[in-house]
Amino acid sequence: MFILKDRTALVTGAGRGIGRAIAAALAKAGAKVGLTARTVAELDDAVADITRLGGQAVAIAADLTAKDATTAVLAEMTKQLGPVDILVNNAGIGSSADPKPIAEFNDDFWDLTLLLNLTVPYKLSKAVLKHMSAQRWGRIINIASINSKMPSLHGAAYTASKHGLLGLTRTLALEVATEGITVNAICPGPVHTLMNDKRIEYDAHRRGIPFGEIERLMTPIGGRLEPEDIAPMSVYLASNEARMITGQAFNICGGVLLY
Repeated sequence: MFILKDRTALVTGAGRGIGRAIAAALAKAGAKVGLTARTVAELDDAVADITRLGGQAVAIAADLTAKDATTAVLAEMTKQLGPVDILVNNAGIGSSADPKPIAEFNDDFWDLTLLLNLTVPYKLSKAVLKHMSAQRWGRIINIASINSKMPSLHGAAYTASKHGLLGLTRTLALEVATEGITVNAICPGPVHTLMNDKRIEYDAHRRGIPFGEIERLMTPIGGRLEPEDIAPMSVYLASNEARMITGQAFNICGGVLLY
């Protein structure tokens, strides 16, 4: 079902995990997809998987925290596939990279987390608005977290950045509501990714509980989500069928958060 035929999509953090699953799902729905991430080998592998299944995708390797990287990525995207109709801001860094209580928190890690998790989505969103507004159609989908709505112990930077991303989502949604552009967030719970593995390892060591036991109890349904559990919502939000949905934050979390 090619509900996104003739649309172009850019997915950040698309080399693995949630971003890779979203890119594959958008391509399956007919979109031409640009995948960006830092690791070339992962990007090439993800693009190969998409093209093997008949989709159209290109790899754009970049460190989005570098100066002018967002501008360069969008220029390359436009050159290869055309201007962005659908933007998925997925790239991010989690608390697992350097978990500490606030009293001991690393200031540089705070700055890096807010840069990648909040400032980069702001810059990319701002940059794609002109094209979206001109054609009176656009979709911006921010991959937030259940920690956009609840705290994460020893993860102040991640929690603050994801709360901020939700604020950005809602503010921008109102600002462009009359221009055919929708802006929404998806709030995943614990997903089976390398980033989440590291967080469980940290919590297991801190609490003296086996990894598997923590994992089993992470959701009321039991266990963790898979990246592919997140992707279908992104396709729906990118579609014409979701034209009246904007400024919303959808939990996909196995029942962890009920509001």
